[in-house]
Formats: sequence, C-alpha cells, structure tokens
Amino acid sequence: MPWINKELCTGCETCVDECSVGAILMEGDIAFIKEDECIRCGVCHDVCPENAVRHDSERIPDEVEANIEKTKSLLKHFETPQEQQSFLERMIRYFRKEQKVAGLTIDKLAAMKADFGGVKRPLSPHGPDS
Repeated sequence: MPWINKELCTGCETCVDECSVGAILMEGDIAFIKEDECIRCGVCHDVCPENAVRHDSERIPDEVEANIEKTKSLLKHFETPQEQQSFLERMIRYFRKEQKVAGLTIDKLAAMKADFGGVKRPLSPHGPDS
C-alpha cells in the first residue's frame, strides 16, 4: 500500500488529480491515501514530483516495531514467567500463521499471473476462467 511521506509532500495535488479512483485526498496541505479505496495501480508513485509517495517496504521496520510494542503491552497482563512464555508462544504461532497466509497468497497470485502468460486482458473478480 503506498503512503505519503508528510515531510516530502508539498501539497501540489498532482497525485489527487491523477488518482483514477479518487483514493487520495488532501488533509490540509498534505495528501492522504485512503487504504480501503486504493487499487495499487502505482500512478501516484509515478506522478509525484517530490517522491513523497512511498512504498510499503520502507515501513517494514516500523511495522515490526509496532508488533513488538503491542506484544510487550499485552505481555504485562500475564503475571508468572510460565504465563508469559505461553503468551509469547501464542504470539509466535499467530505471526507464523500470518506468514503462511501471506506465502500462500503470494503463491496463488503468482499462479494467476502465470495463467495469463503475459497477455494483457481484464481479470474477472471470479478468477481467470470467468
């Protein structure tokens, strides 16, 4: 999901004007991308003259830290070392499940892409055979 670096955004509204689905709004003098409406087309990345539209990968360290901080805040609800260890095991299982979901999703998307063999044609929301 693209995001706007507020320190780089000059409020020129180029991304707002070019977004085909209207997923980018202005909040004061700074652009904001509505995640639930963004179709991830990449146009905003291409048109921003200030490179304020950034890629998700830049946020990985922040997201990891947020996960750790949330886990630490929840950990204080468990009093004994055994309860804390059990909780941490559950959190590890949770993130492993999320990792597996992401991996399987990537595999299925790669298969969908391969089914199209590089031919550009519209994709039905019901799958490549619809």
